[in-house]
Amino acid sequence: MGATKTDLFTKEQNDMANMAKALGHPARIAILQYLVKKNACVCGDLVEELGLAQATTSQHLKELKTAGLIQGTIEGASVCYCIDPKVWKQYQQLFSGFFQDVDLLKSCC
Repeated sequence: MGATKTDLFTKEQNDMANMAKALGHPARIAILQYLVKKNACVCGDLVEELGLAQATTSQHLKELKTAGLIQGTIEGASVCYCIDPKVWKQYQQLFSGFFQDVDLLKSCC
């Protein structure tokens, strides 16, 4: 979506769209699942875990970091990543509310 059109939508709609975009690749889902499972900062294990090239893994990490889902800290020569709990909780509440707004018991067709 062009940057000039995002102002037509609410902050919540834009936030959800950015989050959905960040989740829009299975490698990113795998990264998040791995970080959640580890529940700690992870340094360097992701390349082996995913089986992707270092550059590809780095690009996916960049997308997740841009969306705010993960945070990175520099430890020596490597960057360690973990879930950003504050942002994770915000998106959890945002999407939970979105999915709860639908009454699936009523038929639409």
